[in-house]
Formats: sequence, C-alpha cells, structure tokens
Amino acid sequence: MTDSAAPAIPPKQEAAGIDLSGFKLISQGAEARVWEGTYLDVPAVIKQRFSKKYRHASLDTKLTQSRLKQEVRSILRARKLGVPTPVLYYVEHDAASIYMEKVQGVSVKEALQGKQLDQQGLHTLLRAIGRQVALLHDGGLIHGDLTTSNMLLRAPDSELVLIDFGLSYNNTLAEDKAVDLYVLERAFTSAHSALGKLFDDVLASYRQHSRMWCPTLNKFAEVRMRGRKRTMVG
Repeated sequence: MTDSAAPAIPPKQEAAGIDLSGFKLISQGAEARVWEGTYLDVPAVIKQRFSKKYRHASLDTKLTQSRLKQEVRSILRARKLGVPTPVLYYVEHDAASIYMEKVQGVSVKEALQGKQLDQQGLHTLLRAIGRQVALLHDGGLIHGDLTTSNMLLRAPDSELVLIDFGLSYNNTLAEDKAVDLYVLERAFTSAHSALGKLFDDVLASYRQHSRMWCPTLNKFAEVRMRGRKRTMVG
C-alpha cells in the first residue's frame, strides 16, 4: 500500500463487479487500489487488484487470482501464528477484492515521525516488531514488504498490527528471511534515521523470539554487506 490519498471516485469507473458506494479511494500501488468506507455497518477497507493491460488476458486473470489467494492465505496464516492482522470480512474472487477490517489508529511510520511515543513506548514497539517478524519467519511466512507504513498501532492500546501481505509467500530459507529483515532495516534507515539506531532493538528482539535466528542473522549480515556494496558502486 502507498500513503497517497485521493478523492472519492465513481464506483463503476474503477471497480466493476463490486459496490463502492460510499467508499473513498485512499491509496493506489503497482498492484492494487484501496478504498475505505463501511461494510455491514462497520468501518472497512476494500483492496482490489487490478488487471495489467500489457499481459495476456488469461495469464493476467490467472496471476491475479493466484496472488489474491496467496494474500488471503497469508493473512489467515499470520493470525494463526499469533501475529495481529486486519480481520477478513469477505473475498470477492471475480472482482479480485478483499473486504477487511479498517484498523483504527496510525501507522508506525506516522507515530515515529510524529514522535508520539515516549522512551518506554518506543522500546516496547521495537520489541513487538522483532517478535512479530520472528513469529512470521518461524512459521515459514515471508511478508515481502516490511516497512513502517505497513505496520499499524491500533487505538486505543497501541497493539501492533501488520498489514499488506500482497507480496507475501511461503518459504523457510534463511536467505529470504534475511532479505525481509533487510527491507525493514532500509525502511528504518530511510525514514527514521534521525531517531538513532532503532533497528538494533528490532534485531535484538528477533533474536530472542526466533527459534531459527542464527542462520537467518548470519544470512542477514551477508545480505546487508551486498546491499552496501551496491550502494557504494552505484
């Protein structure tokens, strides 16, 4: 998901097959659009994958459905692993749409940039991030887009909720887990460098809570080194 907002749009112009009356487009990424509104009298979001015109129609349909199913499975699997995610309300396969809970709160990115947390709250949050990523990885689930924009603090108790499993997949390889961690580190470095080395606390918590931390963190060191070399070379 992206952070860009957009005005409300006529439903049939954007998403044939689903009723978007009363919904507002809030973000659009490379793979999907996200609306927010009310579904069955509760705040909800609808995430719909859209077709890619450059792909053959039958291939596009097959890929879209495959990725939709994988995202739904990943959300459900994460919850079974003990990782809070939005509650799923309904899946409309023909329209490639997922109806889910609208988590009331702010993103971790917003909380950190707005300096909304005291020192204890910050420490608790960073440890929660490390723990949740460890639970995902030990359960064989790679998020694929770990950023502080894809983590929410649910009001009023600031429970950490992971969102946007659109790039997730199942894998137990240490290399893939390491890349997941590296993406998260880059997110902290690019968006929150002014707050110091926050990611160190995340890694410490990951190490404490993961049963398979050793091969993953060894690979992470390698991935980090490759990333730094690419940065220096350009």
